[in-house]
Amino acid sequence: MTMPEIAPDAVPKGAYLLDVREIEEWRAGHAPEAAHIPLGDLQQRVDEVPADRPVYVVCRVGGRSAHATLWLNHVGRDAVNVGGGMQSWAAAGLPMVSESGEPPFVA
Repeated sequence: MTMPEIAPDAVPKGAYLLDVREIEEWRAGHAPEAAHIPLGDLQQRVDEVPADRPVYVVCRVGGRSAHATLWLNHVGRDAVNVGGGMQSWAAAGLPMVSESGEPPFVA
């Protein structure tokens, strides 16, 4: 099975971006428009993921999001992995926010 993947700077504006990292990683820095469901909670919370539009999945470097993307596609969602994760997102200079009020960073 092939996995759809996209570069962070190619994620469409207004897309549904799902961050599957752990809470500490999320708090340190995430895309402003992202939704957060840790990978370990995804199966129980899959109903929160839209079924009517593409879902772009991101983690730190792309491994966890790849697993999430494959599983979401398996259960009928249209999911795309964000290659390189938040590390590539930050390296591309894309916007980030933190939950602490401190400058955001990829933890």
